Amino acid sequence: MRQTDGTEKNTGSDQNIYRQQRLENLRHLVEAGYRPSSAPFQRSGRLAEIRAGFQEGREVSAAGRVTALRLMGKSIFADLRDGSDRFQIFVSPKDAGEKAHSAFRRVDIGDHIGVRGTLFTTRMGEKTILVKEWTLLSKALLPLPEKWHGLKDVETRYRHRYLDLIANPDVRRIFDNRIRIIHEIRAFLVERGFVEVETPMLQPIAGGAAATPFVTRYEALGASMYLRIAPELYLKRLLVGGFDRIFELNRNFRNEGLSRNHVPEFTMMEIYEAYTDVRGMKALIEDLITHVAMSVLGSLKAGRPEAPVDLSVPWSEARYADLIRQTAGDDWYSLDVQAARRRVLDMGLRAEPDWNHLLLTHEIYEKKIEPSLHNPTFVTRLPSALVPLARPCEDDPSSADVFELVIAGQEVAPAYTEMNDPVEQRRKLLAQANGDASRLDEDFLSALEHGMPPAGGMGVGIDRLVMILLGAENIREVIFFPQLRPKE
Repeated sequence: MRQTDGTEKNTGSDQNIYRQQRLENLRHLVEAGYRPSSAPFQRSGRLAEIRAGFQEGREVSAAGRVTALRLMGKSIFADLRDGSDRFQIFVSPKDAGEKAHSAFRRVDIGDHIGVRGTLFTTRMGEKTILVKEWTLLSKALLPLPEKWHGLKDVETRYRHRYLDLIANPDVRRIFDNRIRIIHEIRAFLVERGFVEVETPMLQPIAGGAAATPFVTRYEALGASMYLRIAPELYLKRLLVGGFDRIFELNRNFRNEGLSRNHVPEFTMMEIYEAYTDVRGMKALIEDLITHVAMSVLGSLKAGRPEAPVDLSVPWSEARYADLIRQTAGDDWYSLDVQAARRRVLDMGLRAEPDWNHLLLTHEIYEKKIEPSLHNPTFVTRLPSALVPLARPCEDDPSSADVFELVIAGQEVAPAYTEMNDPVEQRRKLLAQANGDASRLDEDFLSALEHGMPPAGGMGVGIDRLVMILLGAENIREVIFFPQLRPKE
């Protein structure tokens, strides 16, 4: 008996050998009349559907990738796999004919084939298709990754995600669940009366967040453009235009560093609802995430088994300043800048010479406090200077009426009571731009002057949310094709 299951080691030095062997098999197949077909292959259904509707003797047609071959004398068993399931097939000269059976011996692991035959159950209880005829749909000239050890090299996995998806079932499950999570998010919001909209990816002014943009050139206009860092300013224009419940789930781009939690191209959702505020966003995000967790995971316990995240509501809430005092000392806000810098350095944190008290404070928050918050926590009342697009709190204008939702040590969803005062908004954006009026988005400010309703707004980091729900340790594990450093 000869048994193969795709465990060939695919080193660079072997690739030409494998390719030549498979090209030789292809030549024999073509000579036997089995030229790869680009015509549609009519299936009875996906393999999972065939399994679900299994009836002894039923005639079916199926297609998939060959992932295992077992040759036992003149009999050939093989496994087909499509996007839904695996199914065994059986090829014999008696049922398929001598020519088809002989040609099938030139089929390799990784080839795509179509089969027609009848269903039966083997003596071992395996549901199987008894092949009467088969078609070569696509010839794989290189073998699949080593099956039993999987595709383990992280760099190779990310660069060749298509192989990763074939070799590692856990990776496939992650992306199947990512797709389900995004579907559930959209369905939840549509059910709540929100409509999905699209705003420009290319923007003349990089606005909506404090981040370094990617710059490109629009040749037809002779102008520099920016890949968007956030859609916020355009979504608020839609609030002005009368759309009162909107969301956009799409890509943002920030020309900044790579880390386990950051990539320059990422999926973000922003939600805006007129006539509500940050408290409306709080209720919405609790309902949204718990709904998604129950729909996809079947539980409010998410993440890794050794460090589960409890999503049970109500979620914790803490004020930014209180967390700072608990971490940096009750006297923190009475320290001058030099004393604050010394304390930050004593805590083992970064403290640049030109940083003011606000930046030193936020360094403590980002490096010490945020990573310590495991179960969902709403951090409220951040300094107004950090969030110029938010309204200040009525009882303390130095604090913004906002929250940051932190889960598993990561910011997942910042939300604001949105600033809709055009005069105050201009003043804040001008201060953020260090007085450079040329950096202001005058069209956005003009829209505010036409009257934007009071509103709550929120951003949700989709990649981070997926990462947390599924227990991935690196954000690149939940992105099909993450950006990587160039190969040397």
